[in-house]
Amino acid sequence: MQYTNLGRSGLKVSCLCLGTMNFGPYTSDNESFEIMDEALNIGINFFDTANVYGWEKGVGYTEELIGKWLAQGNRRENIVLATKVYGKMGEGINERGLSAYHIKHACEDSLRRLKTDHIDLYQMHHIDRSTPWEEIFQAMEQLIQEGKITYFGSSNFAAWNIAEANTIARHRNLLGLVSEQSIYSLRNRHIELEVVPACKAFGMGLIPWSPLGGGILCGILEEKNEGRRTREPLLKSVGKLKPQLEQYENLCREIGIMPADVALAWVLHNPVVTSPIIGPRTIQQLKENVVALEIKLDEETLLKLDKIWPGPGNQAPEAYAW
Repeated sequence: MQYTNLGRSGLKVSCLCLGTMNFGPYTSDNESFEIMDEALNIGINFFDTANVYGWEKGVGYTEELIGKWLAQGNRRENIVLATKVYGKMGEGINERGLSAYHIKHACEDSLRRLKTDHIDLYQMHHIDRSTPWEEIFQAMEQLIQEGKITYFGSSNFAAWNIAEANTIARHRNLLGLVSEQSIYSLRNRHIELEVVPACKAFGMGLIPWSPLGGGILCGILEEKNEGRRTREPLLKSVGKLKPQLEQYENLCREIGIMPADVALAWVLHNPVVTSPIIGPRTIQQLKENVVALEIKLDEETLLKLDKIWPGPGNQAPEAYAW
């Protein structure tokens, strides 16, 4: 496994982050435990979840599942645990958002479900335009002072949100946001226009979610994937992307690398990226994802990928001066 710093912090995290959104609704409890065991065995020390994950099976279900896994042995000290706050957690009028009230109560609830006394990375799941930054940072500072969180970051923020938050944090002599979690893949490159440069400017780690384009970039047009349970609904969503997918899968065959590995390796080649989030439903998928760490795409391949999946404004990455 390869490791890197989480943004400008001194914290070392694995270059792949284990996403847990599938745990509970789509992956059984036992399979989820096995995946977490294997992830730890192969050196993945960065686990990401959210208090809203697993809502189909109950409030905070995925966090509770992870808490049960953590309680089985001496595992907590071996992982960097990240979760999120913002989403609706009940029917009460204050049971969502980023008010100091909700942040405090949501953190306490996450700690209880996760069966731990601290969260390593506490992420704001979305921007809350109804709450001032001074209130948010007051709540985060208090949690840090109490030892309940160590770092805080953002998720699904615009570049302006990132700049405003970090500027205010500096005035309060805080480290500020250490990371941003955004959707990012060959299929969805809009963050290259502003969010990626903002992360670079403020020394933040970029944690891409859905680096495989929601499964679209996993070779779904190939006949050998006929049996994959996710293939049929994905094929229905292809639409206008089919010509690009055909070119993409042909290119992958030419270079002899699986489409999913190419997609993940492409995200990893961006120097602003810290750890793409992988969301395996099986141990086999987990092992397949790890292969991407050893793949280095050459310049010719990168240029061909840019033509198939152009960035915002049909520009190649060089236009954004990473």
